[in-house]
Amino acid sequence: MFKFITLVLLATAAVLAHEEHHAPAHYKFDHGVHDPNTHDVKSQWEHRDGHHVKGAYTLKDADGTTRLVEYTAGPHSGFNAVVKRIGHAHHPAHYGHHHEGAHHGGHEGDSFVGVTHWGFQH
Repeated sequence: MFKFITLVLLATAAVLAHEEHHAPAHYKFDHGVHDPNTHDVKSQWEHRDGHHVKGAYTLKDADGTTRLVEYTAGPHSGFNAVVKRIGHAHHPAHYGHHHEGAHHGGHEGDSFVGVTHWGFQH
Protein backbone atom coordinates (compact mmCIF):
# COMPACT_ATOMS: atom_id res chain seq x y z
CA MET A 1 0.00 0.00 0.00
CA PHE A 2 2.89 2.36 0.77
CA LYS A 3 4.25 1.87 -2.79
CA PHE A 4 0.82 2.71 -4.26
CA ILE A 5 0.48 5.92 -2.22
CA THR A 6 4.05 6.93 -3.15
CA LEU A 7 3.29 6.31 -6.84
CA VAL A 8 0.09 8.41 -6.67
CA LEU A 9 1.93 11.26 -4.93
CA LEU A 10 4.75 11.20 -7.51
CA ALA A 11 2.25 11.20 -10.39
CA THR A 12 0.33 14.10 -8.84
CA ALA A 13 3.55 16.07 -8.33
CA ALA A 14 4.56 15.44 -11.95
CA VAL A 15 1.21 16.69 -13.25
CA LEU A 16 1.31 19.79 -11.04
CA ALA A 17 4.90 20.55 -12.04
CA HIS A 18 4.01 20.45 -15.76
CA GLU A 19 2.75 23.93 -16.55
CA GLU A 20 2.38 25.13 -20.09
CA HIS A 21 3.64 28.62 -20.68
CA HIS A 22 2.01 30.35 -23.61
CA ALA A 23 3.53 33.51 -24.93
CA PRO A 24 1.11 36.34 -25.73
CA ALA A 25 -0.23 36.14 -29.27
CA HIS A 26 1.41 38.48 -31.78
CA TYR A 27 0.75 38.76 -35.48
CA LYS A 28 0.54 41.27 -38.31
CA PHE A 29 -0.91 40.89 -41.76
CA ASP A 30 -2.07 42.96 -44.68
CA HIS A 31 -3.40 42.20 -48.12
CA GLY A 32 -5.23 43.89 -50.93
CA VAL A 33 -7.07 43.25 -54.19
CA HIS A 34 -7.32 45.56 -57.20
CA ASP A 35 -9.06 43.81 -60.09
CA PRO A 36 -9.95 46.20 -62.94
CA ASN A 37 -12.05 43.52 -64.69
CA THR A 38 -14.46 42.94 -61.80
CA HIS A 39 -13.95 46.35 -60.17
CA ASP A 40 -13.12 44.52 -56.94
CA VAL A 41 -10.97 46.95 -54.95
CA LYS A 42 -10.32 46.27 -51.27
CA SER A 43 -7.57 46.00 -48.67
CA GLN A 44 -7.14 44.97 -45.05
CA TRP A 45 -4.52 45.07 -42.32
CA GLU A 46 -4.58 43.81 -38.77
CA HIS A 47 -2.15 43.68 -35.84
CA ARG A 48 -2.52 41.69 -32.64
CA ASP A 49 -0.42 42.32 -29.55
CA GLY A 50 -1.43 39.99 -26.73
CA HIS A 51 -5.16 40.35 -26.16
CA HIS A 52 -5.51 43.59 -28.14
CA VAL A 53 -6.31 43.76 -31.85
CA LYS A 54 -6.22 46.81 -34.10
CA GLY A 55 -7.00 46.88 -37.79
CA ALA A 56 -8.75 48.44 -40.74
CA TYR A 57 -10.21 47.51 -44.07
CA THR A 58 -11.30 49.42 -47.14
CA LEU A 59 -13.50 48.52 -50.04
CA LYS A 60 -14.85 50.32 -53.06
CA ASP A 61 -18.65 50.54 -52.90
CA ALA A 62 -20.89 50.39 -55.96
CA ASP A 63 -21.67 54.12 -55.70
CA GLY A 64 -17.98 55.00 -56.17
CA THR A 65 -17.22 55.84 -52.55
CA THR A 66 -14.59 54.06 -50.51
CA ARG A 67 -15.69 52.53 -47.21
CA LEU A 68 -13.03 52.64 -44.49
CA VAL A 69 -13.63 50.62 -41.33
CA GLU A 70 -11.15 51.09 -38.48
CA TYR A 71 -11.54 48.75 -35.53
CA THR A 72 -10.06 47.76 -32.19
CA ALA A 73 -10.85 44.83 -29.91
CA GLY A 74 -9.79 43.87 -26.43
CA PRO A 75 -10.92 41.77 -23.49
CA HIS A 76 -12.33 44.74 -21.57
CA SER A 77 -13.32 47.11 -24.38
CA GLY A 78 -14.93 44.55 -26.69
CA PHE A 79 -15.12 45.18 -30.44
CA ASN A 80 -15.32 48.82 -31.55
CA ALA A 81 -15.52 50.03 -35.14
CA VAL A 82 -15.75 53.41 -36.82
CA VAL A 83 -17.02 53.44 -40.41
CA LYS A 84 -16.07 56.26 -42.77
CA ARG A 85 -17.23 56.72 -46.32
CA ILE A 86 -14.81 58.67 -48.46
CA GLY A 87 -15.59 60.32 -51.76
CA HIS A 88 -18.50 61.55 -53.79
CA ALA A 89 -21.29 59.02 -54.41
CA HIS A 90 -22.51 58.65 -57.99
CA HIS A 91 -25.87 56.99 -58.45
CA PRO A 92 -26.63 55.31 -61.77
CA ALA A 93 -29.19 56.70 -64.17
CA HIS A 94 -32.62 55.08 -63.91
CA TYR A 95 -34.36 54.09 -67.11
CA GLY A 96 -37.96 53.11 -67.55
CA HIS A 97 -41.30 54.57 -66.56
CA HIS A 98 -41.41 58.04 -65.12
CA HIS A 99 -44.16 60.42 -64.24
CA GLU A 100 -44.65 63.83 -65.81
CA GLY A 101 -43.00 66.50 -63.76
CA ALA A 102 -40.92 63.98 -61.84
CA HIS A 103 -37.27 64.84 -61.50
CA HIS A 104 -35.82 61.37 -61.73
CA GLY A 105 -36.04 59.52 -65.07
CA GLY A 106 -32.52 59.20 -66.45
CA HIS A 107 -30.78 61.86 -64.39
CA GLU A 108 -27.85 60.94 -62.21
CA GLY A 109 -28.09 61.77 -58.55
CA ASP A 110 -25.23 62.77 -56.30
CA SER A 111 -24.73 62.62 -52.57
CA PHE A 112 -21.96 63.43 -50.17
CA VAL A 113 -21.32 60.90 -47.46
CA GLY A 114 -19.46 61.67 -44.24
CA VAL A 115 -18.19 59.80 -41.22
CA THR A 116 -20.48 57.13 -39.85
CA HIS A 117 -20.43 54.96 -36.75
CA TRP A 118 -21.90 51.46 -36.95
CA GLY A 119 -23.24 52.26 -40.40
CA PHE A 120 -25.47 55.17 -39.35
CA GLN A 121 -25.01 58.53 -41.00
CA HIS A 122 -24.56 61.50 -38.64
